[in-house]
Amino acid sequence: MPETASHRLAPGDPAPPLDLPDDTGAVHTWRTHAGERVVLYVYPAAMTPGCTTQACDFRDSLDSLAAAGITVIGLSPDPPEKLARFRERDGLTFPLLSDPERSVLAAYGAYGEKQLYGKTVVGVIRSTFVVDVDRKGDAVIERAMYAVKATGHVARLRRELGV
Repeated sequence: MPETASHRLAPGDPAPPLDLPDDTGAVHTWRTHAGERVVLYVYPAAMTPGCTTQACDFRDSLDSLAAAGITVIGLSPDPPEKLARFRERDGLTFPLLSDPERSVLAAYGAYGEKQLYGKTVVGVIRSTFVVDVDRKGDAVIERAMYAVKATGHVARLRRELGV
């Protein structure tokens, strides 16, 4: 288990590396998305009510986000097999990355202490990052949003991005 995150990313920070498989087994790095503006959204667990709502909101907004030049990627600690079932069950059409070691989640400040039903627990912090990836695959944080709500978050993000 990784150390819990004690830092948060801010606009202008280099994006921590990605080197994770998606639900099909394909490995994603920032070079995979060279020249793209990426929304990397972090969620605690596939097929739970809040995470399903958020994933379906992204799915339903993909056309407008793509028209604005934005690629969507989900990230959770779930194994690829569970992510594949999630994708199939809900008709998700964007990559879902698997980080069972939680090392990338911790590097993004999206794994650590959080409040859950009034108690402090350690877990995945629902977060969203807008990442600008240049043509060489170097990635910079454009926007970092922590402890976002599952419901209404995609609409808020779209407003803030002018999409």
